[in-house]
Amino acid sequence: MDRRAFLATLLVSTAITALPAFAAPVVTYEVTPELIAAAKAEGTVVFYSSLDVAVAEKLAAAFEQKYPGIKTKVERAGSERVFQRVGQEYGSNIHNVDVAETSDAVHFVVFKRNGWLAQLQPAEVAKLWPETARDPDGYYAAFRAHLSVIGYNTKQVKAEDAPKSFADLLLPKWKGRMVKAHPGYSGTIMTATHALSQTLGWPYFEKLGQQRVMQVQSSTEPPKKLAQGERSVEADGNEYNIFMLKESGVPVEVVYATEGTPITIGNGAIFKDAPHPNAAKLFYAFMFSKDAQQLTSDVGGLRSFHPGVVEKPDRTPLSKIKLLYSDPQKLDKEIEAIKKKYEEYFGT
Repeated sequence: MDRRAFLATLLVSTAITALPAFAAPVVTYEVTPELIAAAKAEGTVVFYSSLDVAVAEKLAAAFEQKYPGIKTKVERAGSERVFQRVGQEYGSNIHNVDVAETSDAVHFVVFKRNGWLAQLQPAEVAKLWPETARDPDGYYAAFRAHLSVIGYNTKQVKAEDAPKSFADLLLPKWKGRMVKAHPGYSGTIMTATHALSQTLGWPYFEKLGQQRVMQVQSSTEPPKKLAQGERSVEADGNEYNIFMLKESGVPVEVVYATEGTPITIGNGAIFKDAPHPNAAKLFYAFMFSKDAQQLTSDVGGLRSFHPGVVEKPDRTPLSKIKLLYSDPQKLDKEIEAIKKKYEEYFGT
């Protein structure tokens, strides 16, 4: 069932609590000894995430080290799978998730609209996050940002021969040598596809679909296909996976296309009916702490809105990259059309 049909079914079959006409004041909270004690009494926090599994697990391990006695249960899947799972659970009045994050900003627009989120904002977010990176009503905030990039295997492609633009991917020499992820599975790729369709138009994707591109699901997969030598070039994929592989000695490199590079904002939130509400508040606050944000930058190659985070010197700063943005409100209305066109052009 596609996303719009799925949500329509939920609205008919379940009683969704609408948000009040005038939103209540944002509840901003600090991490206190009382909160830590209450979280330890609950003993568990359930985290749904579309992060690369290695990054999600390291984040969980860092939280457990900081707060011994609280077990983090990580449920990792692609953004669309996380979205569908939450929808199915809440539609059936099942409340398993405490905190979730995905790479698709539209998800949190929908979660908020359905009344499923807690109106809670960590003090660090209130103090340090730009207004554009947090919900004005305090229901969610940008946990991370990352780019969907072109990349290549440096053993198979020389730097001077590598594509420099999306237009270059349409050259005959790349036919049968590329890999890309799927917008029906990955929120990153859905956002990137929307941004590129606005910039380049759908004829670009129609031509790319004729290049015999290997199709995978998650945006974490194309860099891994490069690393394994299965394909020479990725048409899209997570920047942070390229960083992680390159820093471990794998021969891969990032390309920031001349037309611009799509940026994806990954929001996080606490769910209103979280089964472990205190552990959820503690984990959510930890996600936005300088230590956690520095960890996701260092280990995961993610971009952070925390002003105290220092990026590794060999990474190109965002200020030097031409970025392509996608408006989540507009994307929400075009998702099914994007999926339909993508299937038409790529056959999957």
